[in-house]
Amino acid sequence: MAETTQQTAPADISALPFEAAMAELEAIVRRLEEGRVDLEESISLYERGEALKRHCEGLLRAAEARIEKIALGPDGSPAGVTPLDPE
Repeated sequence: MAETTQQTAPADISALPFEAAMAELEAIVRRLEEGRVDLEESISLYERGEALKRHCEGLLRAAEARIEKIALGPDGSPAGVTPLDPE
């Protein structure tokens, strides 16, 4: 049974949540590693995989920017939070 990869247009990649994009990327990698796709489909899958990879990296960068680190006071107790990467 052939595994199907979600076929959405590249513009639709931006709407995918991280988990869905990663699942599709993993499916593409499996198909390419199996080597049972013709050259044109391999190229198409590779291009989609690259777009999914960029999308996932962007989502991870955005998540990192939202993470805050806890600032400790002189006595070692939490004194507040600051952005992880202040701009």
